[in-house]
Amino acid sequence: MILSVSRRTDIPKYFSDWFFQRIKEQYVYVRNPFNPHQISKIDISPEIVDCIVFWTKNPENMMKRMDELAGYTYYFQFTLTGYGTDIEADTAHKREQIIPVFQKLVEKIGRERVIWRYDPILFTERYTEEYHLKAFRQIAEALKGYTEKCVISFLDMYPKIKKNMEDIGRRNPSYAEAIALADAFRQIAEENSICLYSCAEKINLEPCRIYPNCCIDKTLIERLTGYKIKAQKDKGQREVCGCMESIDIGAYDTCLNGCKYCYANSSLGTVRVNVKQYDPLSPLLCSRVTEKDKITERKVKSLKEEQISLFI
Repeated sequence: MILSVSRRTDIPKYFSDWFFQRIKEQYVYVRNPFNPHQISKIDISPEIVDCIVFWTKNPENMMKRMDELAGYTYYFQFTLTGYGTDIEADTAHKREQIIPVFQKLVEKIGRERVIWRYDPILFTERYTEEYHLKAFRQIAEALKGYTEKCVISFLDMYPKIKKNMEDIGRRNPSYAEAIALADAFRQIAEENSICLYSCAEKINLEPCRIYPNCCIDKTLIERLTGYKIKAQKDKGQREVCGCMESIDIGAYDTCLNGCKYCYANSSLGTVRVNVKQYDPLSPLLCSRVTEKDKITERKVKSLKEEQISLFI
């Protein structure tokens, strides 16, 4: 099983105490987002979990406790962009605080386990092609030697973010603009010994020698675990997404980053209400079990491909 922590919220930044308690107890409850009274109990013991994939903008809160993950394989998807607090509301200063955290994390766990994400790329009157080029170069130069890979994508419009995008004056880049920026990014990345990939991108960036990446990456997971993984494509993701199947233990409407482009929150008010229920000792994230809930143990297993010997 691959554990996604999490596409739905920033667990490393805001809920790391809850996560480590779940690791200690080796199980977690997850509400079905389409049927809220259906709760799955999931075994997350090291024998079952092949790899943990963390998604975060700032893992500093959990870095002192990384030793508690002994026995687990894991890596980080670390989003680091050039946006200010007008786009990413609860974000510390990138150059002074976030880049040093990225560097310290790499020093602790190795650069192959920290992937830099510069996404989504959006255009406004402030965030022009020139702005992105300057920001990307500054970050790439600071991360030279600290990561092997950077992943980019252009903004996909979701119903939840339509009003936010109208408020900030977001505009659609032309195909030529997107290709030109992506190609410039690739050149900057190469200058800093970083390989550039795309994520679930509808625009074909292969003419720029930028190829699709998988966030839940079978090749990387096999490299880190040292064994072959038997898994299918994640049918719950977009058609252009190449990720393999995983189980996400996060909850929608709980992320406090306040990003204008976030598809996981319906409103800041809903987030605040849900976060008030946060209890690090609860098996559920930002929620409590009620009499109406039905808890079912989900059948999970390791995805390790068993080798059958011809000499048995």
